[in-house]
Amino acid sequence: MRSGKVSGPRSVLFSRSCGWPVSSTDAAHLVSAICENEPTVETGRSIGASVLTTPAPVFSCCDAVIRLAARRILQISPGIVTSSLLLFKCPAIFSRPGLFQMPTSVDATSPPEDPALLRIEGPIATITLNRPSAFNSIDLSIAKKLEQLSAEVEADDNIRVLVIEGEGRAFCAGGNLQTIGAAAEADNIAPVVGELLLHYHAFITSLRRMPKIVLASVHGSAAGAGLSLAFVADLCIAAEDARFTPAYAKLGVSPDGGGTVGAVASVGARRALQIFLAEDSFSATQAHNWGLVAKVVPAAELKAATRELAQRLAQNAPAALAATKALIHSAPVTPIEAQLDAERNAIIDCMHTKEFRIAVKKFTSKGK
Repeated sequence: MRSGKVSGPRSVLFSRSCGWPVSSTDAAHLVSAICENEPTVETGRSIGASVLTTPAPVFSCCDAVIRLAARRILQISPGIVTSSLLLFKCPAIFSRPGLFQMPTSVDATSPPEDPALLRIEGPIATITLNRPSAFNSIDLSIAKKLEQLSAEVEADDNIRVLVIEGEGRAFCAGGNLQTIGAAAEADNIAPVVGELLLHYHAFITSLRRMPKIVLASVHGSAAGAGLSLAFVADLCIAAEDARFTPAYAKLGVSPDGGGTVGAVASVGARRALQIFLAEDSFSATQAHNWGLVAKVVPAAELKAATRELAQRLAQNAPAALAATKALIHSAPVTPIEAQLDAERNAIIDCMHTKEFRIAVKKFTSKGK
Protein backbone atom coordinates (compact mmCIF):
# COMPACT_ATOMS: atom_id res chain seq x y z
CA MET A 1 0.00 0.00 0.00
CA ARG A 2 1.31 3.45 -0.92
CA SER A 3 0.09 6.47 1.01
CA GLY A 4 0.43 10.19 0.42
CA LYS A 5 0.58 12.63 3.29
CA VAL A 6 -0.91 16.12 3.01
CA SER A 7 1.32 18.75 4.56
CA GLY A 8 0.06 21.00 7.34
CA PRO A 9 -1.31 20.51 10.86
CA ARG A 10 -4.34 18.54 9.67
CA SER A 11 -2.58 15.54 8.22
CA VAL A 12 -4.61 13.01 6.26
CA LEU A 13 -3.31 9.73 4.91
CA PHE A 14 -5.10 8.78 1.70
CA SER A 15 -4.78 5.22 0.51
CA ARG A 16 -3.76 4.85 -3.09
CA SER A 17 -4.62 1.18 -3.14
CA CYS A 18 -7.92 1.93 -4.87
CA GLY A 19 -6.01 3.05 -7.94
CA TRP A 20 -7.34 6.60 -7.78
CA PRO A 21 -4.54 9.18 -7.26
CA VAL A 22 -5.40 12.04 -4.92
CA SER A 23 -3.12 15.03 -5.34
CA SER A 24 -1.98 16.98 -2.29
CA THR A 25 -3.61 20.07 -3.81
CA ASP A 26 -7.04 18.42 -4.04
CA ALA A 27 -6.70 17.00 -0.55
CA ALA A 28 -5.70 20.38 0.83
CA HIS A 29 -8.68 21.99 -0.90
CA LEU A 30 -10.97 19.44 0.72
CA VAL A 31 -9.48 20.05 4.15
CA SER A 32 -9.76 23.82 3.88
CA ALA A 33 -13.31 23.59 2.51
CA ILE A 34 -14.67 21.42 5.28
CA CYS A 35 -12.67 22.46 8.33
CA GLU A 36 -13.32 26.11 9.00
CA ASN A 37 -13.08 25.45 12.74
CA GLU A 38 -10.35 23.53 14.53
CA PRO A 39 -11.42 19.87 14.84
CA THR A 40 -12.07 18.59 18.34
CA VAL A 41 -12.40 14.98 19.35
CA GLU A 42 -14.65 15.81 22.29
CA THR A 43 -17.49 17.47 20.39
CA GLY A 44 -17.27 15.79 17.02
CA ARG A 45 -18.61 18.98 15.44
CA SER A 46 -16.43 18.70 12.36
CA ILE A 47 -15.10 16.05 10.08
CA GLY A 48 -11.75 16.55 11.75
CA ALA A 49 -13.03 14.88 14.88
CA SER A 50 -13.04 11.47 13.27
CA VAL A 51 -10.83 11.74 10.19
CA LEU A 52 -8.38 14.60 10.49
CA THR A 53 -6.87 13.72 13.84
CA THR A 54 -3.25 13.04 14.78
CA PRO A 55 -2.04 10.48 14.11
CA ALA A 56 -4.24 10.26 11.05
CA PRO A 57 -5.75 6.82 10.39
CA VAL A 58 -5.04 5.01 7.17
CA PHE A 59 -8.17 4.15 5.18
CA SER A 60 -8.27 1.22 2.83
CA CYS A 61 -10.12 3.34 0.28
CA CYS A 62 -9.85 7.08 -0.20
CA ASP A 63 -13.48 7.15 -1.40
CA ALA A 64 -14.51 6.38 2.17
CA VAL A 65 -12.64 9.42 3.47
CA ILE A 66 -14.22 11.81 1.02
CA ARG A 67 -17.72 10.33 1.34
CA LEU A 68 -17.60 10.49 5.13
CA ALA A 69 -16.36 14.07 4.96
CA ALA A 70 -19.21 15.30 2.82
CA ARG A 71 -21.89 13.42 4.73
CA ARG A 72 -20.68 14.74 8.07
CA ILE A 73 -20.40 18.32 6.94
CA LEU A 74 -23.75 18.26 5.15
CA GLN A 75 -25.49 17.23 8.34
CA ILE A 76 -23.79 18.87 11.31
CA SER A 77 -21.10 21.39 10.46
CA PRO A 78 -21.76 24.90 11.73
CA GLY A 79 -19.85 26.31 8.76
CA ILE A 80 -20.21 25.40 5.11
CA VAL A 81 -22.82 22.69 4.79
CA THR A 82 -23.49 22.61 1.09
CA SER A 83 -21.99 20.05 -1.22
CA SER A 84 -22.09 22.67 -3.95
CA LEU A 85 -19.38 24.67 -2.18
CA LEU A 86 -17.26 21.56 -1.84
CA LEU A 87 -17.76 20.83 -5.52
CA PHE A 88 -16.60 24.36 -6.25
CA LYS A 89 -13.51 23.96 -4.05
CA CYS A 90 -12.36 20.57 -5.29
CA PRO A 91 -13.95 19.56 -8.60
CA ALA A 92 -11.36 16.87 -9.32
CA ILE A 93 -12.36 14.96 -6.22
CA PHE A 94 -16.12 15.45 -6.36
CA SER A 95 -16.50 14.76 -10.07
CA ARG A 96 -15.63 11.11 -9.43
CA PRO A 97 -18.63 9.11 -10.76
CA GLY A 98 -20.67 7.29 -8.16
CA LEU A 99 -18.83 8.79 -5.19
CA PHE A 100 -21.98 10.11 -3.51
CA GLN A 101 -24.72 7.55 -4.02
CA MET A 102 -27.09 8.59 -1.23
CA PRO A 103 -29.80 6.22 -0.04
CA THR A 104 -33.31 6.75 -1.29
CA SER A 105 -36.46 6.00 0.59
CA VAL A 106 -37.36 2.33 0.79
CA ASP A 107 -40.21 1.46 -1.52
CA ALA A 108 -41.61 -1.63 -3.20
CA THR A 109 -40.82 -0.07 -6.56
CA SER A 110 -37.78 1.90 -7.63
CA PRO A 111 -38.42 5.64 -7.96
CA PRO A 112 -38.40 7.08 -11.50
CA GLU A 113 -35.22 8.67 -12.75
CA ASP A 114 -36.90 12.05 -13.26
CA PRO A 115 -35.09 14.86 -11.42
CA ALA A 116 -38.38 15.85 -9.75
CA LEU A 117 -41.48 13.79 -9.01
CA LEU A 118 -45.15 14.68 -8.56
CA ARG A 119 -47.57 12.75 -6.36
CA ILE A 120 -51.23 13.75 -5.90
CA GLU A 121 -53.36 12.43 -3.07
CA GLY A 122 -56.76 14.09 -2.95
CA PRO A 123 -56.34 17.84 -2.36
CA ILE A 124 -52.65 17.49 -1.50
CA ALA A 125 -49.89 17.40 -4.11
CA THR A 126 -46.24 16.66 -3.34
CA ILE A 127 -43.27 17.63 -5.49
CA THR A 128 -40.11 15.73 -4.54
CA LEU A 129 -36.68 16.99 -5.58
CA ASN A 130 -35.18 13.74 -6.83
CA ARG A 131 -31.43 14.21 -7.29
CA PRO A 132 -30.25 12.67 -4.01
CA SER A 133 -26.76 11.81 -5.26
CA ALA A 134 -26.25 15.55 -5.90
CA PHE A 135 -28.06 16.57 -2.70
CA ASN A 136 -30.92 17.81 -4.90
CA SER A 137 -28.87 20.68 -6.28
CA ILE A 138 -30.50 22.74 -9.02
CA ASP A 139 -29.37 22.18 -12.60
CA LEU A 140 -31.15 22.78 -15.91
CA SER A 141 -32.87 19.38 -15.95
CA ILE A 142 -34.53 19.80 -12.55
CA ALA A 143 -35.37 23.45 -13.25
CA LYS A 144 -37.28 22.47 -16.39
CA LYS A 145 -39.03 19.61 -14.60
CA LEU A 146 -40.05 21.80 -11.67
CA GLU A 147 -41.47 24.38 -14.07
CA GLN A 148 -43.53 21.65 -15.74
CA LEU A 149 -44.79 20.10 -12.51
CA SER A 150 -45.72 23.39 -10.88
CA ALA A 151 -47.75 24.32 -13.96
CA GLU A 152 -49.65 21.03 -13.64
CA VAL A 153 -50.38 21.69 -9.97
CA GLU A 154 -51.42 25.28 -10.60
CA ALA A 155 -53.90 24.18 -13.27
CA ASP A 156 -55.52 21.48 -11.11
CA ASP A 157 -58.52 22.99 -9.30
CA ASN A 158 -58.79 19.97 -7.00
CA ILE A 159 -55.43 20.64 -5.35
CA ARG A 160 -55.41 22.95 -2.34
CA VAL A 161 -51.96 22.33 -0.86
CA LEU A 162 -48.58 21.68 -2.49
CA VAL A 163 -45.81 20.12 -0.39
CA ILE A 164 -42.20 20.45 -1.56
CA GLU A 165 -39.66 17.98 -0.15
CA GLY A 166 -36.23 16.59 -0.97
CA GLU A 167 -35.24 12.95 -1.49
CA GLY A 168 -32.21 11.56 0.31
CA ARG A 169 -30.09 13.26 2.94
CA ALA A 170 -30.78 16.91 2.07
CA PHE A 171 -33.64 19.19 1.11
CA CYS A 172 -31.66 21.10 -1.50
CA ALA A 173 -27.96 22.04 -1.61
CA GLY A 174 -28.47 25.02 -3.91
CA GLY A 175 -27.30 25.62 -7.45
CA ASN A 176 -25.10 23.08 -9.21
CA LEU A 177 -21.70 24.77 -9.08
CA GLN A 178 -20.09 22.21 -11.36
CA THR A 179 -22.23 23.53 -14.22
CA ILE A 180 -21.85 27.15 -13.19
CA GLY A 181 -18.10 26.78 -12.61
CA ALA A 182 -17.65 25.26 -16.05
CA ALA A 183 -19.59 28.16 -17.58
CA ALA A 184 -17.35 30.62 -15.73
CA GLU A 185 -14.23 28.90 -17.09
CA ALA A 186 -15.68 29.10 -20.60
CA ASP A 187 -16.74 32.74 -20.11
CA ASN A 188 -20.28 31.59 -20.85
CA ILE A 189 -22.10 32.50 -17.64
CA ALA A 190 -24.84 34.74 -19.01
CA PRO A 191 -26.47 32.23 -21.39
CA VAL A 192 -25.99 29.22 -19.08
CA VAL A 193 -27.23 30.82 -15.87
CA GLY A 194 -29.81 32.85 -17.80
CA GLU A 195 -31.42 29.71 -19.23
CA LEU A 196 -31.29 27.93 -15.87
CA LEU A 197 -32.99 30.79 -14.04
CA LEU A 198 -35.49 31.34 -16.85
CA HIS A 199 -37.01 27.95 -16.04
CA TYR A 200 -36.32 27.90 -12.31
CA HIS A 201 -37.74 31.36 -11.71
CA ALA A 202 -40.83 30.39 -13.72
CA PHE A 203 -41.26 27.60 -11.15
CA ILE A 204 -40.80 30.03 -8.25
CA THR A 205 -43.26 32.49 -9.80
CA SER A 206 -45.82 29.71 -10.15
CA LEU A 207 -45.43 28.80 -6.46
CA ARG A 208 -46.12 32.38 -5.43
CA ARG A 209 -48.98 32.86 -7.90
CA MET A 210 -50.88 29.58 -7.61
CA PRO A 211 -54.10 29.69 -5.54
CA LYS A 212 -52.82 26.90 -3.29
CA ILE A 213 -50.76 26.94 -0.11
CA VAL A 214 -47.16 25.86 -0.74
CA LEU A 215 -45.57 24.05 2.21
CA ALA A 216 -41.82 23.39 2.25
CA SER A 217 -40.81 20.32 4.28
CA VAL A 218 -37.11 20.69 5.08
CA HIS A 219 -34.58 18.20 6.42
CA GLY A 220 -30.79 18.15 6.30
CA SER A 221 -29.21 20.95 4.31
CA ALA A 222 -31.08 23.85 2.70
CA ALA A 223 -28.32 25.95 1.14
CA GLY A 224 -28.30 28.81 -1.34
CA ALA A 225 -31.22 28.30 -3.69
CA GLY A 226 -32.42 25.56 -1.32
CA LEU A 227 -32.73 28.10 1.49
CA SER A 228 -34.50 30.48 -0.89
CA LEU A 229 -36.96 27.76 -1.90
CA ALA A 230 -37.73 26.91 1.71
CA PHE A 231 -38.57 30.52 2.56
CA VAL A 232 -40.32 31.60 -0.64
CA ALA A 233 -42.89 28.87 0.05
CA ASP A 234 -45.97 30.10 1.89
CA LEU A 235 -45.11 28.03 4.96
CA CYS A 236 -42.14 25.95 6.07
CA ILE A 237 -41.91 23.02 8.47
CA ALA A 238 -38.46 21.71 9.38
CA ALA A 239 -36.80 18.77 11.07
CA GLU A 240 -34.56 19.41 14.05
CA ASP A 241 -31.56 18.39 11.93
CA ALA A 242 -32.28 21.00 9.25
CA ARG A 243 -29.52 23.51 8.62
CA PHE A 244 -30.05 26.69 6.61
CA THR A 245 -27.02 28.14 4.81
CA PRO A 246 -27.30 31.34 2.72
CA ALA A 247 -24.01 30.48 0.91
CA TYR A 248 -24.33 33.35 -1.59
CA ALA A 249 -21.97 35.74 0.21
CA LYS A 250 -19.27 33.06 0.42
CA LEU A 251 -19.31 32.90 -3.37
CA GLY A 252 -19.42 36.65 -3.84
CA VAL A 253 -22.90 36.70 -5.39
CA SER A 254 -26.38 38.00 -4.54
CA PRO A 255 -29.41 35.78 -3.77
CA ASP A 256 -31.67 34.22 -6.39
CA GLY A 257 -34.57 31.77 -6.45
CA GLY A 258 -36.91 34.14 -4.62
CA GLY A 259 -34.70 34.35 -1.55
CA THR A 260 -35.13 38.09 -1.15
CA VAL A 261 -38.89 37.78 -1.66
CA GLY A 262 -39.46 35.11 0.97
CA ALA A 263 -36.98 36.36 3.57
CA VAL A 264 -38.02 40.01 3.44
CA ALA A 265 -41.72 39.12 3.59
CA SER A 266 -41.12 36.90 6.62
CA VAL A 267 -38.57 38.81 8.71
CA GLY A 268 -38.14 42.27 7.20
CA ALA A 269 -35.29 43.99 5.40
CA ARG A 270 -32.83 44.23 8.29
CA ARG A 271 -33.03 40.58 9.31
CA ALA A 272 -32.88 39.54 5.66
CA LEU A 273 -29.67 41.54 5.23
CA GLN A 274 -28.25 39.83 8.31
CA ILE A 275 -29.20 36.39 7.01
CA PHE A 276 -27.66 36.83 3.57
CA LEU A 277 -24.58 38.85 4.51
CA ALA A 278 -23.68 37.99 8.12
CA GLU A 279 -24.82 34.41 8.78
CA ASP A 280 -22.77 31.38 7.73
CA SER A 281 -25.60 29.02 8.67
CA PHE A 282 -28.33 28.66 11.25
CA SER A 283 -30.43 25.93 12.79
CA ALA A 284 -34.10 25.08 12.38
CA THR A 285 -34.71 26.35 15.91
CA GLN A 286 -33.16 29.71 15.06
CA ALA A 287 -35.24 29.89 11.87
CA HIS A 288 -38.34 29.20 13.95
CA ASN A 289 -37.42 31.93 16.45
CA TRP A 290 -37.03 34.40 13.58
CA GLY A 291 -40.42 33.46 12.12
CA LEU A 292 -39.10 31.71 9.00
CA VAL A 293 -40.28 28.24 10.04
CA ALA A 294 -43.77 27.47 11.32
CA LYS A 295 -42.87 24.31 13.21
CA VAL A 296 -39.80 22.25 14.15
CA VAL A 297 -40.17 18.51 14.75
CA PRO A 298 -37.85 15.53 15.31
CA ALA A 299 -36.43 14.24 12.04
CA ALA A 300 -38.22 10.89 12.39
CA GLU A 301 -41.56 12.71 12.66
CA LEU A 302 -41.14 15.17 9.77
CA LYS A 303 -43.17 13.28 7.16
CA ALA A 304 -46.06 12.64 9.54
CA ALA A 305 -46.04 16.21 10.83
CA THR A 306 -45.90 17.57 7.27
CA ARG A 307 -48.85 15.40 6.31
CA GLU A 308 -50.83 16.53 9.35
CA LEU A 309 -50.22 20.22 8.63
CA ALA A 310 -51.00 19.78 4.92
CA GLN A 311 -54.29 18.09 5.78
CA ARG A 312 -55.18 20.89 8.18
CA LEU A 313 -54.49 23.49 5.50
CA ALA A 314 -56.47 21.52 2.91
CA GLN A 315 -59.59 21.74 5.09
CA ASN A 316 -59.94 25.41 4.14
CA ALA A 317 -62.41 26.31 1.42
CA PRO A 318 -60.61 26.78 -1.91
CA ALA A 319 -61.88 30.34 -2.49
CA ALA A 320 -60.97 31.45 1.02
CA LEU A 321 -57.54 29.83 0.83
CA ALA A 322 -56.72 31.39 -2.53
CA ALA A 323 -57.99 34.85 -1.59
CA THR A 324 -56.21 34.88 1.77
CA LYS A 325 -52.88 33.96 0.13
CA ALA A 326 -53.25 36.59 -2.57
CA LEU A 327 -54.25 39.33 -0.12
CA ILE A 328 -51.43 38.64 2.32
CA HIS A 329 -48.73 38.54 -0.35
CA SER A 330 -50.00 41.74 -1.98
CA ALA A 331 -50.47 43.72 1.25
CA PRO A 332 -46.86 45.00 1.68
CA VAL A 333 -46.78 46.60 -1.78
CA THR A 334 -50.40 47.75 -2.13
CA PRO A 335 -51.74 51.18 -1.04
CA ILE A 336 -54.26 50.94 1.79
CA GLU A 337 -57.25 52.01 -0.32
CA ALA A 338 -56.48 49.45 -3.01
CA GLN A 339 -55.86 46.73 -0.43
CA LEU A 340 -59.19 47.41 1.28
CA ASP A 341 -60.93 47.32 -2.09
CA ALA A 342 -59.28 43.96 -2.77
CA GLU A 343 -60.42 42.67 0.61
CA ARG A 344 -63.99 43.79 -0.12
CA ASN A 345 -64.06 42.13 -3.52
CA ALA A 346 -62.47 38.94 -2.23
CA ILE A 347 -64.81 38.43 0.71
CA ILE A 348 -67.87 39.04 -1.49
CA ASP A 349 -66.59 36.47 -3.97
CA CYS A 350 -66.08 33.98 -1.13
CA MET A 351 -69.63 34.59 0.07
CA HIS A 352 -70.96 33.46 -3.29
CA THR A 353 -69.56 29.94 -2.79
CA LYS A 354 -71.45 26.92 -1.54
CA GLU A 355 -68.85 26.42 1.18
CA PHE A 356 -69.82 29.78 2.69
CA ARG A 357 -73.53 29.05 2.55
CA ILE A 358 -73.07 25.67 4.21
CA ALA A 359 -70.80 27.13 6.90
CA VAL A 360 -73.18 30.00 7.68
CA LYS A 361 -76.18 27.68 7.85
CA LYS A 362 -74.31 25.36 10.22
CA PHE A 363 -73.16 28.27 12.39
CA THR A 364 -76.58 29.95 12.66
CA SER A 365 -78.38 26.68 13.36
CA LYS A 366 -76.32 26.13 16.53
CA GLY A 367 -78.21 28.81 18.39
CA LYS A 368 -81.65 27.38 17.60
